[in-house]
This record gives sequence, C-alpha cells and structure tokens, in this order.
Amino acid sequence: MATFSTGEALFCVFPTMLRISNNVILADWEIHIEQIRAQGAGGQNVNKVASAVHLRFDIQRSTLPVFYKERLLELSDQRITRDGVIVLKAQKHRTLELNKEDALARLKALIKSAAVQQKTRRPTKPSRNAKRKRVDSKTRKGKTKVLRGKVKL
Repeated sequence: MATFSTGEALFCVFPTMLRISNNVILADWEIHIEQIRAQGAGGQNVNKVASAVHLRFDIQRSTLPVFYKERLLELSDQRITRDGVIVLKAQKHRTLELNKEDALARLKALIKSAAVQQKTRRPTKPSRNAKRKRVDSKTRKGKTKVLRGKVKL
C-alpha cells in the first residue's frame, strides 16, 4: 500500500493485486470486498459510517495453484464455508482503508499458513535413566508426604 499526503488529506492507494509469494499473486477480481457498518460501541459514528469490511474469497474459482487450494479446503477453519469461500470481517480500525488493509493481510496470512508443511511427529520412548529419575523423585515425594502424617506419642 502506498500512502501519500497532499497537505490536507492523507490518501491510501491499494495495489490491484495481492502478492502471496514470488510465484503466487491474486488479482483484484478474485477478492470481493464489501463495506458494512461496524458492530459494537462507538457512539454516533459507528451508526452512520460503513467503515467495517467483509472480504470474500472463493477458493475454487481462484487462480491459486492446486496445492494451495487443496490445503485451504482441508483446513478446519470457521472462516471457510462449506462451499469453499473464505469470509473475513475486519472492524478493528476506525477507517475503511485500515480495515481493508487488515482484511487483506489476514487473507494473506491464512493462505501462507496453509502452505506450511507440518513436521511429522516421530514417537519416542523415555530413556532408562529418565524412567529411573522419575521413579526416584516419586519415591522421594512419597517419603516427604509420610513425614507429614500424625506424630505418634
């Protein structure tokens, strides 16, 4: 996003494409951004100004590589509908421009997170020494607790 000032007003120019990585770029026609009124407290301004944003991104109809599409559709995320549409609501900021930027950043983060490969877990067993230490500490704790009992006279 490029930001510049003309003395009186501050302008934000949004890029026409969202760059996910060097090879993956989303065009503006793939991302549908809709202005809505923000919810919650905020006085009169929240009731008059549509500064919140609903971002919709259809995974199936996008130009994402097949790998990204499969990984996104496999995610069990409440932001992804059964039809394969990502729906994000941004209302954290007071201005429409900042909410758009926030929604686009969250979309980018979601797509990037789907591409990350999880390390496979290799099951391991505790060593003989670790087992011995655990049993010794349990014995020590048990002896301490026995000493806390009633004193025999």
